[in-house]
Amino acid sequence: MDFGLVLQTDPPASAVVELMRRAEACGFRYGWTFDSAVLWQEPFVIHSRILEHTERLIVGPMVTNPSTRTPEVTASTFATLNDMYGNRTVCGIGRGDSAMRVAGRRPATLAELGRAMRVIRDLAEGREADPGGGTPVRIPWVRDGALPVWMAAYGPKALALAGREADGVIIQLADPFLTRWMADAVRTAAADAGRDPAAVTVCVAAPAYVGDDLAHARAQCRWFGGMVGNHVADLVARYGTDGSLVPEALTTYIEQREGYDYSHHGRAGNPSADFVPDDIVDRFCLLGPAPTHIARLRELRALGVDQFAVYAMHDRREETIDAYGAEVIPALAGDG
Repeated sequence: MDFGLVLQTDPPASAVVELMRRAEACGFRYGWTFDSAVLWQEPFVIHSRILEHTERLIVGPMVTNPSTRTPEVTASTFATLNDMYGNRTVCGIGRGDSAMRVAGRRPATLAELGRAMRVIRDLAEGREADPGGGTPVRIPWVRDGALPVWMAAYGPKALALAGREADGVIIQLADPFLTRWMADAVRTAAADAGRDPAAVTVCVAAPAYVGDDLAHARAQCRWFGGMVGNHVADLVARYGTDGSLVPEALTTYIEQREGYDYSHHGRAGNPSADFVPDDIVDRFCLLGPAPTHIARLRELRALGVDQFAVYAMHDRREETIDAYGAEVIPALAGDG
């Protein structure tokens, strides 16, 4: 199992770079950042610095979207980083939640997302593609480019699209029951499309907090249930809550949700997450001493999870990174 670190690009950018360097030294292989132009600093500028100051770390957004940048701009950005640093990027992409809604715009449709994934990958790898204006183009300076595209997904149609089109799927919660449901949906869609299901990387991303004070850890990570609730609210509007298409384990907890303030998005103490009960925090996140994390990660790995990406938006970022480096990552590697 690989490990990634996920950060918001809050200033100063130098602190983000230093945390990524720390993560690489602790055995993390991926460095991810949020991408929401109004809420945080521009991630791709910071990605360049991360790549310059690390040796092996693979860097990407968790997640970008098809709308705040046109596909050819996104492709050229990734291709430039790869040309400079040797194919060390991954394109995490979704419909766009905070990036679009905070600016008063709707997230992209799945059809728009699917087209963008194809165009971004083709252009970044040197092939011809039509960015949407009816004129096929090719980036002429790309040589030996490689860009895996991983799609964030929750609902049945999004999971099916990931299975048909994406190189990987990003599942933003660490509940084994829901992870199994989502990963199985992706693999079924991949097989139906004539692809090898095992070739689709499964990345689980969620807050991890290493410490003995469970109540405090919950308070620091409750924001995540609120963030996931934004996507769940979309699923409930589309599919309902009867459990026939989306498990009730994912949908019922948002019954007390009353709107969402993006000014607190992804931050400890987010008041828009007060509706999230403790059991959801425990299911969606990894909290407690290192052995508790190891046990859950072994369970996720048995489901075919290839990477666990640690959201580190809490007050024990360095301690959690170090604990993963000292105890968690070696334990998973030691399993063979």
